Amino acid sequence: MKTTRRGFLLKAGALTSGGLAARLAPIAALGLAAGAHAQSAPDYKALVCVFLYGGVDGNNLVIPGDSAGYAQYARVRPESSGVNVTQAEMLAIQPAGSATAYGLHPELSEIHPLFAQGRMAILANVGPLNEPTTRANYLAARPDNLFSHSDQQNQWQSAVSDGPSRSGWGGRIADAMASSNAAFPVITSIAGASLFIAGNATSPLALPQSGGLTLQGFNNSAAANARRAAMEAILATDRDNAYVKAAGDITSQALALSSIVNPILSSTTSAVAPLFAGQTGSIAQQLLQVAKLIEARSQTGARRQVFFVSLGGFDTHSNELAVMTTLLGELSPALRAFYDATVQLGVSGQVTTFTLSDFGRTFQPASGAGTDHGWGNHHFIIGGAVRGGEMFGRYPTLLRAGPDDADTAGRWIPTTSVEQYGATLARWFGVPEASLASVFPNLSRFASSDLGFVA
Repeated sequence: MKTTRRGFLLKAGALTSGGLAARLAPIAALGLAAGAHAQSAPDYKALVCVFLYGGVDGNNLVIPGDSAGYAQYARVRPESSGVNVTQAEMLAIQPAGSATAYGLHPELSEIHPLFAQGRMAILANVGPLNEPTTRANYLAARPDNLFSHSDQQNQWQSAVSDGPSRSGWGGRIADAMASSNAAFPVITSIAGASLFIAGNATSPLALPQSGGLTLQGFNNSAAANARRAAMEAILATDRDNAYVKAAGDITSQALALSSIVNPILSSTTSAVAPLFAGQTGSIAQQLLQVAKLIEARSQTGARRQVFFVSLGGFDTHSNELAVMTTLLGELSPALRAFYDATVQLGVSGQVTTFTLSDFGRTFQPASGAGTDHGWGNHHFIIGGAVRGGEMFGRYPTLLRAGPDDADTAGRWIPTTSVEQYGATLARWFGVPEASLASVFPNLSRFASSDLGFVA
């Protein structure tokens, strides 16, 4: 049967849905590997979002280390609960300006030294909010569909808590900074499609978490080159139909990007790859891909990049201690290897890594040695520009039915909003003040739009 151009494009659509590009930014000048960008891109900055799917238990990430504070923790989470981290195994930290000592989960040993070295900060009790919220106005002010995985993931990733959103704040940052890059997309996901990377005016690039980015049957042989020339010729014809034209443009853009990105991702000579040696977990492989793209910034010509990576499995309704041991045991060395890669590349002060998650978890243990869905959570920010060694925000009072509890299970009402968290990062990244309101529509509802954790 004769293959029509339209049928060909339907089949070729697999190039994009299969991972070459989720929705690609317009690529008008993709001679990026040539002399136009021979020098390292000036004024480079990158944001790296690490999303911890399932709702990581912040109550066991950052624990009071003083006698009175730990006793308060242990009264609700005794060893018999199955979710207790003992005081002896915690990794001690002393936030600057705080009279209270804290401890990190014992599986965070690789990133633990970064706190004392001033390269890691903690943002306490942050989460989605419609407006500043207390126990007194919680019922009137609470965000939609609290404690739901999908809804809270969307609210964390969109910074919109009072209705649906078609874009994420990572994508809207990319919209605001699109002119910073000559042609290469501002935002890249190594973890598939997510709301965080969706923009209103720009499009993200989606890449595999390991290996290269290439096309089946295009191996640079004479026959393959002939096939590619024929394919490009087909894509350049029959452009009177808007849908056919759009499909052809996307496929052409995917082809062009693959020729740039594939050599970067599949390189066996990357200087930063040895830092990840022996780490085979998903999060390490994703961060390695990010490190390679940063290493190749002179080839892509990117001056601003936002990356999205993820690690799942934190929905610990049962067997929490074992699950956290496994997952944090993958996360911590991967984060440290990535930070060390930025140091080796000379861009540690230009790359800021930060964590997000669905929500925190209840302070009160659940049956089965687990915890239930919570709200506010504690997050880490890592990088050379970070004002490390400090805790920002306000750590909650560890008291069930206390001033920070939305009910009686220890679901902490956030004292810092996602908007404030994201705006602090966006301002450091270079988003103009005039654009912050479009990136974070509800930002004006909160007193401070700069939490001060990056210089």
